[in-house]
Amino acid sequence: MIRARDAAIVVMVVACSAVTTPAWAQSSSQPSGPARVTPAVVEPKATAALERMRVYLRALRTFQVQSAVTSEEVLADGQKVQFASAVNMLAQRPNRLLVEVTSDRLDRRFFYDGKTFTLWAPRTNYYATVAAPPTINELLDVLDDRYDIEMPLADLVRWGGAQSGEGAITAAVDIGPSVVDGTTCEHYVFRQAGLDWQIWMQSGEYPLPLKLVLTTTTDEARPQYTATYTWNLAPSFNTAAFTFVPPADARRIVVAEVGAADRSKPKR
Repeated sequence: MIRARDAAIVVMVVACSAVTTPAWAQSSSQPSGPARVTPAVVEPKATAALERMRVYLRALRTFQVQSAVTSEEVLADGQKVQFASAVNMLAQRPNRLLVEVTSDRLDRRFFYDGKTFTLWAPRTNYYATVAAPPTINELLDVLDDRYDIEMPLADLVRWGGAQSGEGAITAAVDIGPSVVDGTTCEHYVFRQAGLDWQIWMQSGEYPLPLKLVLTTTTDEARPQYTATYTWNLAPSFNTAAFTFVPPADARRIVVAEVGAADRSKPKR
């Protein structure tokens, strides 16, 4: 499902305050304040909201989304270090995708035109091109399984697919109303094996994800991945933008495939 991998860069540092405290979180023995979530609770309202968002994303044929991402890495001594990046995705279902990733550590461009996939590093001017399957969802699977590449913001595409892969959710709770960058939304928390995650969904007719926070629970340092999303549902673009045209001095390299032994290993 959603994985806070560094390769995801994929996939929101804004104060979201709850307007009300849900009834299940109130207790006479507890002081007023942030809601206390019971891990065993699976609220139908929360899972229904997740499905509604998934159905809505599946219906989007063309969209652009910009994301501000903060990811944490854990050093050998247990100290956490934060890194920031900006991601810009332009998608046209079923077979066109353009993703740009910029940070202090890297600059990457991902091009998919329905026939080929290209990964380009503008700072070093190296690029690699491989034959690609006919749909975005199939492309994501091939990149992950064959090349161990996870497309940034891939989860936004997978959520809109027939199989989103959340896995076994053991907790799902509606925290209450919030605001993200001036937009009214609803705040939900979910739990599954090895991962706690929070999502803020836009209220009303457009249930778009506006903010996502992932917390890896298998590491005692509990590193987090945080992303805020700004959506454009009617972007202007030229279809040529999805096809990579190498600069005159660009150097082509070969992407190594993951070995059969590595493919059999469980995903992180």
